[in-house]
Amino acid sequence: MAERNTVLRSLHDVGLAAWFGGSLMGAVGLNGAAKTQGENWEEGARIASSGWARWAPVGAAAIGVHLVGSSGLLATNAARVVTQQGVAVSVLARTGLTGAALAATLYSRVLGKSIEHASAENPQDAEKAELLAVDTAQAERNLSYAQWAVPALTCGLIILNAFHSEQQRPAQQLRRMWRRARTLAPYVVWARRHWHLVH
Repeated sequence: MAERNTVLRSLHDVGLAAWFGGSLMGAVGLNGAAKTQGENWEEGARIASSGWARWAPVGAAAIGVHLVGSSGLLATNAARVVTQQGVAVSVLARTGLTGAALAATLYSRVLGKSIEHASAENPQDAEKAELLAVDTAQAERNLSYAQWAVPALTCGLIILNAFHSEQQRPAQQLRRMWRRARTLAPYVVWARRHWHLVH
């Protein structure tokens, strides 16, 4: 029976849940409310920007907590990654999805800041927007795609996490380790014969 990793699992799951839930709520609730409550584009953009700015520190903390938990679990399960068939593939898939979700989150924040400057009432921010020459229509379209990509990608991580948990069942571990052993057996026999011939 594997040792318990309750703290690491909690960090992994709570961070991922906040990352997914916050991004989904923002895309559905905050952006939708900003569009309906704002009397014009600038006001709607300011409402959305204000909400996302308040969420940004919490979202960053959630991502950090998730990455700490994920890295810790990977370190504790290093032996399974090597010995159990299928685990390495799921780890690579999760790593790729995590990287994509991080990129989409960062891209959303960059676009959000540019729209925030473009819609700001503060003259200094308006000057920044002019210097950056922001195409607000294009930036808003790209932001919409990116903000929907984040919950989609993090949902994929949740599904992969469920699959990975199924792989940790004792029966699954034994079956897949046996398959891996049978796959490696010919190489072990060849290595032993080669070693005897050399020595």
